[in-house]
Parts: sequence; structure tokens; C-alpha cells
Amino acid sequence: MTTTGSPTTGSGGEAVVVEDLVIRYGELTAVDGVSFTARAGQVTTVLGPNGAGKTSTVEHLEGYRPAAGGRTRVLGLDPITDHRRLSHRVGVMLQDGGIPTAIRPAELLTQYAGFFERPLDPAELLERVGLSHRAGTAFRRLSGGEQRRLSLALAIIGRPDVVFLDEPTAGIDLEGRDAVREVVASLSEDGVAVVMTTHDLDEAERCSDHVVIIDRGTVVAAGSPAELVRPSDSDHILFGAPDELPVDDLAAHLGVPVRRVSRGEFRVETDPSPANVAAVTAWLAERDLPLQDLRAGRQRLDDVFRRLTAHDRGPDAGDPGGPAARRRGRGRRR
Repeated sequence: MTTTGSPTTGSGGEAVVVEDLVIRYGELTAVDGVSFTARAGQVTTVLGPNGAGKTSTVEHLEGYRPAAGGRTRVLGLDPITDHRRLSHRVGVMLQDGGIPTAIRPAELLTQYAGFFERPLDPAELLERVGLSHRAGTAFRRLSGGEQRRLSLALAIIGRPDVVFLDEPTAGIDLEGRDAVREVVASLSEDGVAVVMTTHDLDEAERCSDHVVIIDRGTVVAAGSPAELVRPSDSDHILFGAPDELPVDDLAAHLGVPVRRVSRGEFRVETDPSPANVAAVTAWLAERDLPLQDLRAGRQRLDDVFRRLTAHDRGPDAGDPGGPAARRRGRGRRR
């Protein structure tokens, strides 16, 4: 990793520290006492519905949003006042870039490589993100997913110690997603602290070492995916079925409560014994109702997320640091 004489973080140490962070926009408190840490060599994923405050939190850590209260450190430095000192040690992947539309990926990476003391090789980096065959193609002619992969390459070309990835696989095809995931895995293996936001909960569950769920400006849960999906009680059956399923009829048949937990998903409050699972599936079969999914006694991260953030919210509500504001107010770091 490139070093600049700033405080360093050893493997497994706390690379990012957030303590009681508060961010306000006028009278609106978008982030209200958020605290978490991200460690070197781990992938920390910040989740939250639109308007939860996660974007404002990450933008502050990137050095773009001032705080109204609390204490934060990135590699031991203040992300706002020490922004210049951190710029060569922190990589940022944005959803929207300000990249010249006529420039070619190989040219762009070569240009960025010049900003760093010991950059990655541009040609090798293009190979890692699956863009070697597009090295000479104008940026405007790249697909949205290819542009996202190029943005990832820009974020890591300087061998950063901390990388912030904003929806790294959004709009990317399956092959591209595999390439991005391999890059993220290699970053953590190399001791980089990866802080990621995503709306893909399956990806978060599979790729994260630590997950932080933010809602309405506060942390509502944090831990490893295994810790978060561990059921607080195992006496239930979760299954997917048509949304119009007659819940009351099923409850009467089984003699236990049944409730709709989300669109097309239901929970039976009984122990997941083979006999009880069979009773549920037999009842569905008798009515020719398809069973789309069944998880006896085990939650997914999606289940936890829905339970903790179960309320209506409009796009970017409550979080002026959301995507629209980012498009208006942020360019590249250089």
C-alpha cells in the first residue's frame, strides 16, 4: 500500500471509526448518533432503505459532508479536515463520475496512475475488472455496467488502504458481478478495509464480514451476517406464496397464527418439524397454490432487514445526501 507518513492501521485494526455521528441539513437531522467501525482486511457493508442516512454517513467518511456532532476517524485522521492527507490512501467508487465521455479506459487509468507513487498497472487492472477488450472504447460507448467496473478500477488504482464502494454491482451483468466480487475479495485479503453500500441483500449476506443496518438516522443492527440472521426464536416457518393467500384459512387449518410478513411472504408461528412443514405444503398443494420458497426456522438477511425497516419511505426521503444530491454536488477527488 502507498504510505504518506500518516497514521497506519495494522491488519485487522480499526481503519474507520464512527462515534455518535450527527449530520444535519438545516432543521433536518439525517444522521442521529451513528456509531460503527470498519476493520482492515474486512468488508463492512452499510445497509438502509432510501433516506435512512447511510449515504450521508458514507459521504462524510469520504470527506464530502461535514458533521454537526460526533467523532470520526479514517486511518486515524479526520475525513474532513485531513481530506488532502487522506486522498492518496482512500479510494472512492461513486455512482456518478464526471468522467470525460470521449476518453478511453486505458487512457483514463494511465492518467490516474500518474497521481500515485506506486499505482497498479493499468493494463493488469483492466484485465481484473474484465475490460481489456474495451480498453480503446470511448467511455460514452461503454455500457452502464462497464462504466461501473471502470469506476471500481479508478477507486483502487492507487493501492488504497480504505475503499468506499457505492453500489459496486448495480446495473452489472452476472459475469461483471463475478469480476467485481473477486476484486472486492482480493482487496480484503490484501488487508484493505472495504466499506460498501448496496441494495442487494443477497450480495451483502454472501460478501460481507460485518453489516451495519441504518434506519431513520440510527444504527438498528450490526454484526456479522451469521449473527444477524441467527433467529431469536426457531419456532417458525417462513414461506413464499401468492400474495392473495387466505391467511386466516391457513391459520384455522393449522391451529397456529399465520401472518403476512411482506409481499408474497408468510410466517407460520410453529416449530419447523417435518410434520408441520408437511402440513403447510399439503395445504398449499390441495389448493393448487405454488410454494415459491420455504425456510424452516432460518432467517435471511433480507428477513432481518425487512423486519427492522418495515415502514413506508419515499426515494431519498430524509437524506439530502442521496443520489440526486450527489449528482449535483460531487465530482471526482482530483
